[in-house]
Amino acid sequence: MTAPAERRPAGSASARPVPADAPADAPADAPADVRADASDGTGKADGAAAGRLGAGVWTALVVVYVVWGSTYLAIRIAVETMPSFLSAAARFLTAGLLLAGFVAVRHGRAGLRVDLPQLGSAALVGLLLLTGGNGLVVLGETSVPSGLAALLVAAVPLWMVLLTAAGGERPRRAELAGVLLGLVGLAVLSAPAIGGSIAPTGVVAIICATLTWASGSFASKRIRMPGNVFASSAYQMLAGGLGNLLIGLARGEQHGLRPGDVSTRSWLALAFLVVFGSLVAFTAYAWLLRAAPLTLVATYAYVNPVVAVLLGWLVLAEPLTGPTLLGGAVVVAGVCLVVSVSRGSGRPSARKAVRESVRESARG
Repeated sequence: MTAPAERRPAGSASARPVPADAPADAPADAPADVRADASDGTGKADGAAAGRLGAGVWTALVVVYVVWGSTYLAIRIAVETMPSFLSAAARFLTAGLLLAGFVAVRHGRAGLRVDLPQLGSAALVGLLLLTGGNGLVVLGETSVPSGLAALLVAAVPLWMVLLTAAGGERPRRAELAGVLLGLVGLAVLSAPAIGGSIAPTGVVAIICATLTWASGSFASKRIRMPGNVFASSAYQMLAGGLGNLLIGLARGEQHGLRPGDVSTRSWLALAFLVVFGSLVAFTAYAWLLRAAPLTLVATYAYVNPVVAVLLGWLVLAEPLTGPTLLGGAVVVAGVCLVVSVSRGSGRPSARKAVRESVRESARG
């Protein structure tokens, strides 16, 4: 479990708390265990830490690999008999309340205490990530296979590079090459929609979701968020859940909705998303940020799509088409290039961009 982050003095350059799990650019006054894991840009610290990994790290990593990779399958099953935005609302409102209860039990009311700017920041990020991001993925999966959805979502780190560049940070050539490679992969993945075999609206919705998710990740490191990572996530889930609820009601998804018409497997899929996707995997991930090198944790970005494609093929008999396999391989290659270059860069902002992209995916 990660402890609440310590707040900087009021006169410091930034009012935002320093994350207790910051691995690459930890300040000199950070706890000793954080400084020991901080990389100097050469990857030496990460490499040394890799030699000390125990069974707990690998168990948690497998949980993140498999559970987050399987959430796309669970979403696809849930929307078989559930309305898209209302199912997302049920997921995040339930998970947010459970997580808030956990924080209250563990840290008392003080663990949930935030000021108005922090609450507003958490709500904004939650709306971007879980309403605009996850909500659109759920909508897209009503017509797009789960494996293809996961491969499209894998492009998030690519958008993060472009957003970082728009923020004034000049990307390295290899990062731009990774982005271009990923865009080629997205074009190949989108070919079935252009050809009419898959609904174009579903593909467009998921691509828009990746842009919204990347924007939320980008914003989260530039605005003042709650110091306790679990409390922050709880507020984000509640805000995102409310956003999904309002959109679902505005779309009229409640009309004709009868709980008795929802299949047992859709209920089970929703329960899986709440308990495992939003709580268990997030807890494992938050712990990994403290116990394992970021270079290892970041591999989820290109393992999850592979898991999703395989599960979609095994469970739902989703076809492994040429465009899916080729485009997916190209996207994953582009993401690998971006992650490998960013994690080895000596620039703190490059490492922060990748770390925040990785961290914020925990909410999904």
